[in-house]
Amino acid sequence: MHLVRRYYRITFVVVLGLIALAMMVPIVMRVVVEAYIEASVGDVPYTEVAMVLGASVYRGSPSPILAERADVAIALYKAGKVSKILVTGDNGALSYDEVTPVRKYLLNAGIPSQDIFLDHAGFDTYSSMYRAREVFLARSLTIVTQDFHLPRSLWIARQTGLEAYGIVAEGGEHSPYDYIREIPASIKALFNVLTDRQPKYLGPTIPLSGNGEETWY
Repeated sequence: MHLVRRYYRITFVVVLGLIALAMMVPIVMRVVVEAYIEASVGDVPYTEVAMVLGASVYRGSPSPILAERADVAIALYKAGKVSKILVTGDNGALSYDEVTPVRKYLLNAGIPSQDIFLDHAGFDTYSSMYRAREVFLARSLTIVTQDFHLPRSLWIARQTGLEAYGIVAEGGEHSPYDYIREIPASIKALFNVLTDRQPKYLGPTIPLSGNGEETWY
């Protein structure tokens, strides 16, 4: 009986240690990239492109979270901080499309069509960063997303060799659960970077120096 109790105590301590270690991953990522997160559009250094990371859409329109991201990208473009906007997200099925609603949103805001690039295969944050580098030949970018998502996104981008900065898209509907969800997501990101995982889809290069309309369909 004594040995059984000891076994359970050791197991309990080990489990607690693993949980604490897992919780540290997103915290460390946030600390590492903190210097590259800018407080306002005016503080952001010039980069080639603003990256709008995908999120859910409602009845063909961007969700509040996604609209907030698009609004900040629009502000960056109009302030001359970027010359292109790259919208990345999941369009793996005809019935689900995270990028086209944002394209329409950007056009309605007056962004020139040739400066809007769509990445239909940004199935996760790591794939979006990897494809930005390998498919769109980006070398510098400004990531636009909410606070819970930005440190992991920025950490991945810089680990994949991109000169990346970030700015928080305020507002939108999110909850404490979004921060909790970052724990497994950050561990996955760490594994992807360490193994240099190649996304499922790459395809031909589409340089940002070209016409973004070529990426729409």
